[in-house]
Amino acid sequence: MKITGIKAWKVGLPLREGRYNWSNGNFIEVFDSTVVAVETDAGITGYAECCPLGSAYLPAYAHGVRAGLEEIGPKVVGLDPTDLNVLNRHMDSVLRGHPYVKAPIDIACWDILGKVSGLPVYKLLGGAAQEKVALYRAISQEAPEVMAKKIAGYKAEGYTKFQLKVGGDADQDIDRIRATRNILDAGDILVADANTGWTRAEAARIAASVADLDVYIEQPCPTYEECVSVRRRTARPFVLDEVIDGVASLQRALADDAMDIINLKISKVGGLTKARLMRDICVASGTPMTIEDTWGGDIVTATIAHLARSTPEEFTFSATDFNSYGTVDIAHGAPRRVDGFMTTSDAPGLGIEPIFDALGNPVVVIG
Repeated sequence: MKITGIKAWKVGLPLREGRYNWSNGNFIEVFDSTVVAVETDAGITGYAECCPLGSAYLPAYAHGVRAGLEEIGPKVVGLDPTDLNVLNRHMDSVLRGHPYVKAPIDIACWDILGKVSGLPVYKLLGGAAQEKVALYRAISQEAPEVMAKKIAGYKAEGYTKFQLKVGGDADQDIDRIRATRNILDAGDILVADANTGWTRAEAARIAASVADLDVYIEQPCPTYEECVSVRRRTARPFVLDEVIDGVASLQRALADDAMDIINLKISKVGGLTKARLMRDICVASGTPMTIEDTWGGDIVTATIAHLARSTPEEFTFSATDFNSYGTVDIAHGAPRRVDGFMTTSDAPGLGIEPIFDALGNPVVVIG
């Protein structure tokens, strides 16, 4: 089997809440997502999706996905899509960096492998380690009382895990953490995610101010070194996200005891092949993970579900159903949340089929 062509579609994903705010005044109202098809000479097509969180979150942006596909796409035509390690080594050799560009090609090839073998992707990633995956809800940064009210509403929908978007004014962030923790029950999980938005001094102050609360601190500062410094000053459980971008950074962080949990975003590390490797390293080292991506719709949500379902429950700190945040359906067969959980399809591959009427005409055609 050989790759014969690649297509990509640009699709807007408006938010149900109208706007998503995170650290340092960043916000998005409509996500710009790219749906990718990898076509083969066997008549089997694999699908994937990549949706960066704007251009101020990671070294990634929506137009970069499509520009990168135009660059790397011709260089993967002719490869066997089921030789996933060969494919990934080749992509790394012909385009340095830009893992988020390579991710949808890799994921689409996992979809092809599943369709060829007649197996769902979670089986190929290790099997059903859990039947359903517990989800968290991200709470957009707003006034403390507004965020608390939103958490109360989502608790009523079955969520028990919440990621609070902080990384703004330090005094308000302390109030946000306290207001939201106060309405949660024992056993509910609250993560204060600063998305690199605090200085080291602010992070140290805030961590000390909430030392009496059951709260996780996530990615307080921009650099690894700053985060480790804050980690050494607090007994609060610690999550690293933006600075864990591959195997090398993960190994360093494990050696330094730099965190208790990592946030494993599939496109950030280059796709399912590399995410699976990092997942397995985390499991072997006893490190739980939030398994998710930067953002997306139905196809991203399906991809998250397959990786998470094949991960032991005790190492799946949480996962995300991004398709419940948006107003546009782009694929049939995607997971749907039920009482704070989701699971995968048992159909071959990712178990999804794009809704082409929602995608329009492709904006990238290769081959």
